[in-house]
Amino acid sequence: MMSSITSKKKEPAPLTLKEPRTGFGRILRALRLFFFYTIPTFFTKVIRYIIAGIAWIFGKLFAIPLYLFDKMYSGIEVVYRSLLTSALKHRFLVLLIAFGAFGGSLVLIPQIGIELIPQLSQGEFAVEFKLPPGTPIEETDLALRKVQNATAYRAGVKSTFAVAGTGNRVDANPDEGGENWGELNVLLTSGSSSYTEEVTMDYMRNSLSQVPGLQYKFSRPSLFSFSTPVEIEISGFDLAKLKAVSDEITRKLDANNRFADIKNSMEIGSPEIQILFDRDKAASLGLQVHEVADRVVSNVRGDVATRYSWRDRKIDVLVRAREQDRSSAEEIQNIIVNPGSERPIPLSAIAEIKVANGPSEIRRSSQQRVAVISTNLNYGDLGDAAIDVQKIIDNTVTPTGIFARIAGQNEEMADSFQSLVFALSLAIFLVYLVMASQFESLLHPFIILFTIPLALIGAVLALYVTGTSISVVVFIGLILLAGIVVNNAIVLIDLINQLRERGMDKLEAIMEGAKSRLRPILMTTLTTTLGLLPLAIGIGDGAELRAPMGITVIGGLLVSTLLTLVVIPVMYSIMDQKTYKVEPETVEA
Repeated sequence: MMSSITSKKKEPAPLTLKEPRTGFGRILRALRLFFFYTIPTFFTKVIRYIIAGIAWIFGKLFAIPLYLFDKMYSGIEVVYRSLLTSALKHRFLVLLIAFGAFGGSLVLIPQIGIELIPQLSQGEFAVEFKLPPGTPIEETDLALRKVQNATAYRAGVKSTFAVAGTGNRVDANPDEGGENWGELNVLLTSGSSSYTEEVTMDYMRNSLSQVPGLQYKFSRPSLFSFSTPVEIEISGFDLAKLKAVSDEITRKLDANNRFADIKNSMEIGSPEIQILFDRDKAASLGLQVHEVADRVVSNVRGDVATRYSWRDRKIDVLVRAREQDRSSAEEIQNIIVNPGSERPIPLSAIAEIKVANGPSEIRRSSQQRVAVISTNLNYGDLGDAAIDVQKIIDNTVTPTGIFARIAGQNEEMADSFQSLVFALSLAIFLVYLVMASQFESLLHPFIILFTIPLALIGAVLALYVTGTSISVVVFIGLILLAGIVVNNAIVLIDLINQLRERGMDKLEAIMEGAKSRLRPILMTTLTTTLGLLPLAIGIGDGAELRAPMGITVIGGLLVSTLLTLVVIPVMYSIMDQKTYKVEPETVEA
């Protein structure tokens, strides 16, 4: 519509105004002409001259680049014609090279790292402390303060915030609390890179390793509900066996410098007094074990006898043994389990009382007791880490009834990749259906689909050269490529078909169509590539999440365009054997 308007130059109609009859009317007409014609016309002309001046300046500035570009394009066109002519003479050699490049890219894939989502630097992170159970809060606070003081004056650190004690969140897990627990939050200066964040973490690990008996774990603010990068689930019923296997795997993980911040859920629990009843002795004395157990609980913990009302509050009144009668294992042994009887029987007569460490927690997965070992990565990708972990599991002897498997992000990654492979296949199928309906052919869309494997060659090369790992973001870029790279082949095949319908020979139509479509194909490729370039460079916050998609699309599009201009015409010349009937043109008398 805009082109049709600009192509027609109409002479403006002359401005005719009726002559006013009074002097006041002539003044109003003069004012109206001045404000609504003279001034707008003046500013319009000024803007027009300014724009013309800017256009002239830019024309002079870009005269040399435009001249060089035209010369370069003319050279590309000459080289392309000779290359295409040679390719059509050696068609099977061209296909052999194309399939060889595709096979080489498939061989290159295992050398590229695999991860679920690229690590995202957010300018802040937290480290969770856990000292041995029973550690007083004063020692926890002292250890936390030492690490905080060593970190606070580190270059790139803006501020730190630490909490020692029973936790600082209402929704905290049961193991995120206690006098032996603490958390240190570190906020970096604005604009800090992921490298600064990793260097700060490594520096803190040196300080943390100097605290004896400390377990720690680094974490970032969770933008996605993903598990720890590496998790190992060891399932079984026997807690002692679970702990033995988990300790062995933890020791082997600690010996591998790939893994950092290793945390084992089967840690030493809090000291407790365990009472082991001898049911035969209790039965011979006429005692029920459950009644004795309830009586011991009443003496130690107490029972609510009544509630005291004070204003609007209800205060429990506990009845239990005196402090001096329940302060140690010896006093508990002397608790009378049959008060009021003629022969008082102490607890030690029917039970064994010992002091031991109980489990701090018992985790379950699918109603099975599990020990969970979680760890972060010092270097490398999730795929290589999963291979190392699987080797450690295979080399660890597990008792009967104990099973170990890899969970965490590796499990989520497998599920995500499976869904994305299905999405990519569905995208290719839908693209084929659309092209088949437009071309009214099943063969031509099949030829065009060869651009997708060619795009995969470029995507793999781009990922390998830039050191980018394969992730969910990369798969999204591949799905985008499936719809983008076919455009060049569509316009090329469509023009070749039109030329053949006009009576042109197949090879001649291929040459003419390729020559005519070379410029628009290069234009669309360059505009798309330059538009995605800021995305691939990775500037600004969250760049780690965006850059892999830009790199994938740019690499796939560039290589696919170069190969499409040669391989698709060759494929068309081999596979299309259709004979076009040319109807003679009729001339009216």
